[in-house]
Amino acid sequence: MKNQKIQVLGFGCPTCKHLLKTVEKIIAELNIDVEVEYITDINKMIEMGIMTSPVLAVNGKPVLTGKGRSDNEIKTELLRALSE
Repeated sequence: MKNQKIQVLGFGCPTCKHLLKTVEKIIAELNIDVEVEYITDINKMIEMGIMTSPVLAVNGKPVLTGKGRSDNEIKTELLRALSE
């Protein structure tokens, strides 16, 4: 899973920061070697065609958008996207 990048995009709100912390926790638990980037530039979201935050993207492709995601759902989507 090397040379892959996970991005959390948002506006810096508590929900976005919570998603970032959740992603970092999951990555540590699974011992995955992957870069995690936190982006607060709205233009990056627009480039992806997403207008809802937060956004969880893997290798520049959105995999989850919006709030209210469980840790298990985030973990499942991360593993699926990283294995593609």
